[in-house]
Amino acid sequence: MHRSLPLYRPRPGVVLAALCGLLLSLLFTASPSSRAAVTAADYQAEDATISQGTVATNHLGYTGSGFVDYTNVTGSYVEFTVDAATTGTATLAFRYANGTTLNRPMNISVNGTVVASNLSFAPTANWDTWATRTATVTLTAGSNTVRATATTSNGGPNLDKLTPATTALPPGMAVAPYEYFGWGNPPSPTTVMAATGVKWFTLAFILSDGTCNPAWDGSRPLTGGDDQAKINAIRSAGGDIIVSIGGWSGAKLGEKCTSASALAGAYQKVINAYGLKVIDIDIENTEWASATVRQRVIDALKIIKTNNPGIKTIITFGTATTGPDTTGIDMINRAASSGLANDIWCIMPFDFGGGSTNMGTLTVQAMEGLKARVQTAYGYSDTTTYAHIGLSSMNGKTDVAGELVRITDFQTMLAYAQQHHIARLTYWSINRDRPCTTGSDGDSCSGVSQQQYDYLKVFAQYTG
Repeated sequence: MHRSLPLYRPRPGVVLAALCGLLLSLLFTASPSSRAAVTAADYQAEDATISQGTVATNHLGYTGSGFVDYTNVTGSYVEFTVDAATTGTATLAFRYANGTTLNRPMNISVNGTVVASNLSFAPTANWDTWATRTATVTLTAGSNTVRATATTSNGGPNLDKLTPATTALPPGMAVAPYEYFGWGNPPSPTTVMAATGVKWFTLAFILSDGTCNPAWDGSRPLTGGDDQAKINAIRSAGGDIIVSIGGWSGAKLGEKCTSASALAGAYQKVINAYGLKVIDIDIENTEWASATVRQRVIDALKIIKTNNPGIKTIITFGTATTGPDTTGIDMINRAASSGLANDIWCIMPFDFGGGSTNMGTLTVQAMEGLKARVQTAYGYSDTTTYAHIGLSSMNGKTDVAGELVRITDFQTMLAYAQQHHIARLTYWSINRDRPCTTGSDGDSCSGVSQQQYDYLKVFAQYTG
């Protein structure tokens, strides 16, 4: 639970949320060989191999010389030949129109294997309105066949083109530990960098200033203050940042901004202020409890992705020991059905209660539950699903009496990440990654016997 400012604001699992009556690619740190190097080119549907479909020009807004009409046939398909210089992960963007009121799902296969089953192609406003649906896949070096096959008698949507793109971001981003500058004596991020080798940080939290306007903790200026000075220092030392928007306490932008477009505008101010490559939406408490707000966040992130090509989005939320609870499942399913290609679904596996001796095991269990839910919603392969999930643990004593996340638990989490190549392996927080002294608050230390940054030094070993 995030406490009232200015105290540290820990982040809850299901137990605390229930007590309150409330209820959570290989994108970032992968080595160069794990990211497909593809040509940023358009593959026009009318130039591809077409089965039981026709090339048409009877609607507005298409690119190239036409588009493919799937002609209302189950099994009709368009097959592209996509070239990749290396083997690895890439995002395929399908530009389409669907002027009906029904979803027109398709199976996406790569080299004969279905990698996205019944991928939704939701209705657009009309046949002259085009949208983009993405799928993250693994391509092999050389030529790849990418087939989009209609799975219902309604056929597929009108398909305009396919655009592949690499999903790469700079190495080191997967760990990006949380740091909170708003209270107490936060460590110097450049000192942390020198001591641990970590280059990226997740800085918390952006809140509402009482209106649909972002500010650090809802009160400190977005730019020109101490926060920006520290960000400048991180970047001068060769690092970079993720900004976390939300958290447990304070006024939430998702509630103060009463439309998706207004919320996207608030997010955009943060992105523009720092030229961000990634944003983290830490959705909790009253934002999390409202289905209306959850949908607003999803729709706002769709706008952000449209207006900021290549930006990555993280959605962070609480979890049960078995994976996302009913609210988390709803959030994932809403995003998938709304066409949000969210990059990382990140759970906070702590505050379970009764997990004092097995938090590493419970975290792995929760992650497998998350993996199953994301895979079901998006139809990803195993490899692609793991590349879209992550965890944000807590070091030392949690908010639940008797619950303890040990350094050995972090080692268990590291081994899981290394086995499955998950997209995010982080924790709350650097502020607490140090031993307590007499009179020190639990928000500024772990509550266990340790040396400074012992927890981070475990996660810092993760390279994707």
